[in-house]
Amino acid sequence: MLRILTGLGLLLFVVGCHSVDTVKDEEAWIDLFNGVNLDGWDIKICGYPVNENYKNTFVVEDSMIRVNYTEYDSFRNEFGHLYYHQPYSYYKLRWEYRFTGDQLPGGATWNVRNSGVMLHSQSAQSNELTQTFPVSIEWQMLGGLSDGKSRPTGNVCTPGTAVEMHGEVTYDHCINSNSETYDGDQWVQAEAIVHGDEFMTFIVDGDTVLQFEKPQVGGGFTNVNAAGEDWKTVGGMDHPDDWVAKNGLLLKEGYIALQAESHPVDFRNIQLLDLCGCSDPKAKNYKSYVVQSKPESCIY
Repeated sequence: MLRILTGLGLLLFVVGCHSVDTVKDEEAWIDLFNGVNLDGWDIKICGYPVNENYKNTFVVEDSMIRVNYTEYDSFRNEFGHLYYHQPYSYYKLRWEYRFTGDQLPGGATWNVRNSGVMLHSQSAQSNELTQTFPVSIEWQMLGGLSDGKSRPTGNVCTPGTAVEMHGEVTYDHCINSNSETYDGDQWVQAEAIVHGDEFMTFIVDGDTVLQFEKPQVGGGFTNVNAAGEDWKTVGGMDHPDDWVAKNGLLLKEGYIALQAESHPVDFRNIQLLDLCGCSDPKAKNYKSYVVQSKPESCIY
């Protein structure tokens, strides 16, 4: 009997340890959107002060953040961005999106079924009043036009920035992914894996569609040589000189922002897995998936 109990005790010990390790190492995804309101988010629309939600461009309905143009009669460059209040560096971000309805009159043809999520962005507060896009790396969302032509999503666009591909810096404003084309108003699952200033990987419906390295300041309105003679008028910035001086500066962290640029689009299930944290197996909050160690965050 003693031998049986000893064996049972050993089994319970092993199972118990395994259970604790599993719980400790469970992925701790954070809901950035609470499904009810825009708490924790800042609004910046071109031409308007921070947190003035011009014509209710951003609304919450049915557990979705909706880019909404029902109060507009036409689009007059009111490019908008909704910023999560906390910056991140190493993380995974996932969300779902869908395009709905028709583009608002006045929007450019290239903005039909076009939106995005800005990564490593400057803050809402640091935008100039008439700035159209933040200096950032954009996970570009494109919807198909139901014309039988390829129109990939999960592309990278670079307002005020540049990225490195195949060992060379490219100043191409947008670089296409190899994703499928998504026609209609279907939901699309999107994900970004962001490793500070090292690399970013874009994923669509579980498939890796694009990867690039070394996100940095240095394209468009932050680079005189790349933008041409009209560089000072690009992006709506009155004082771009500070950014120009940072040409080539690697972007290690920044804010996450949802984009509004003339076509209605819905966002839901916006979640983040922070890859910065405790990497000490002896700590109570150890996570094996941590990429960037923060010893000060460990709890013993």
